[in-house]
Amino acid sequence: MSVRLEAVIDASLAENKDDRCFWWDGKWYSKEDFSRLTDECVASLRASGFGRGQRLCVLMQNCPMVIALSLAVWRLGGTISPLNVKSGMPSLLGTLELIEPFVVVASDAIREEAGAALQEKGFVCVTCPPMGPLPEVEGKTSSIETPDTAVIFATSGTTGLPKAVPLSHGNIHNNCVVTWEGLRPLEPRDVFLAVLPSFHSFGYTVCMIMPLVMDAAEAIVPGFLPPQQTVKAIREAEVDILVCVPTIFSYLLSAMERGSAPKDLFASTKVLISGGDRLGANLHEVATRVAGKDIMEGYGLTETSPVVSVNRSYEEHRPGTVGPFLQGYEWHLRTEKGEKTDKNEGVLWVRGPSVTEGYFRAPEMAAERFDDGWFDTGDYVRIEDGAIRILDRVTDIIIVGGFNVYPQEVELVLHAHPAVKTAIVVGMPHPVNGEVPKAFIQKTEGAKVTELEIVKYCKEQLAHFKVPRKVEFVDDFPLSGTGKILRRVLREREREEREKK
Repeated sequence: MSVRLEAVIDASLAENKDDRCFWWDGKWYSKEDFSRLTDECVASLRASGFGRGQRLCVLMQNCPMVIALSLAVWRLGGTISPLNVKSGMPSLLGTLELIEPFVVVASDAIREEAGAALQEKGFVCVTCPPMGPLPEVEGKTSSIETPDTAVIFATSGTTGLPKAVPLSHGNIHNNCVVTWEGLRPLEPRDVFLAVLPSFHSFGYTVCMIMPLVMDAAEAIVPGFLPPQQTVKAIREAEVDILVCVPTIFSYLLSAMERGSAPKDLFASTKVLISGGDRLGANLHEVATRVAGKDIMEGYGLTETSPVVSVNRSYEEHRPGTVGPFLQGYEWHLRTEKGEKTDKNEGVLWVRGPSVTEGYFRAPEMAAERFDDGWFDTGDYVRIEDGAIRILDRVTDIIIVGGFNVYPQEVELVLHAHPAVKTAIVVGMPHPVNGEVPKAFIQKTEGAKVTELEIVKYCKEQLAHFKVPRKVEFVDDFPLSGTGKILRRVLREREREEREKK
């Protein structure tokens, strides 16, 4: 029988029940406390009619109920799906229609923000506090069953349509084990900081589920902003393992330099690990100077549960690379045309126990990225003595503070504006967020519209990190011989303009 996450976690919870399990709002809770919270969730879900193969969606900031609901859902043979209400209402509703949840569990604030739209579309939504209890509710059953799927992560596809990644119990369990074994500084009962959002596979698997699977503990923070609550958690919970995206490290190190955060903030922290986006080269120097320890990089994707590689330890750290492959991964490189190459540079393809089998209810999308078990990461890399150096993204995805922004999704919104004839969105460098979107717009004939009006329009339709920070109106676009708009030329033009300033 294949591994089940609830079996592994319940076995860990049954031992040393008084051990610390999670820190929340200034207080530590034991394994026994967490088991009790999960038992209450199971009872409420069972009474509501939730059962094997059904899906439960969560619209909550990080809190104990996210992990308690996960374990409860797995005990009942179901699937959990943490979603982001800030992804924009069209995206969220499209994802929910794809997933067909039994119930959506939301916080009070999110229920107030999105409840009416969910109800109008026929979704059952129930409000739940961060520490419970979960009310009983008459859910909505679906003919689609996913008993072997542990988690479904959702994001917009490159076409702007909803895309969902189903990860099995085996996928996530394998990734927890090989990530733990790959990071040599990790030890049982280490304390992880769980500040990355649960709808992000990096934050969910590495910071919230891996500690439960591997007998560690976690300090749960609702979100990074305001930063003071993260600083408080690091100090009071004595965090050992700090796993963040580059943007968070940039903020924390800057605060330490300014004196608005303690200069010894990372005194109890054994290791700083970055993922979710490329780490700026300057942050290595800043971290070493300000914090007394460097930031090690890792690499992964939602489809790989998520970690593919990581630098093993400070002794073996190779700045600028994302480390060697974790155990169990097979890999090879291909050209951008899909042909295998023996060179040490190319598009990275991987397969292994952590890799999902495809996309949820989207075989046509899976056919574009999967080939006989092999997954196309979409990243152009160089392999250096077994370590991976990310050179570029083959796709046009813009990564803003660790979150994916798909240009086509933003363009779809822009094209709905009556003054917009053609819109192309590309990423432009940003000192804190890594990249931010910029829109190049060709107006419809005779139209009058300003940059501020376009930005305001986007803010009403999109999550804040997807909104273009700059708009440039153009008369035409650079075209290839076949008439395709050359995004690369627009990016290069933007880079040249910035270098002139």
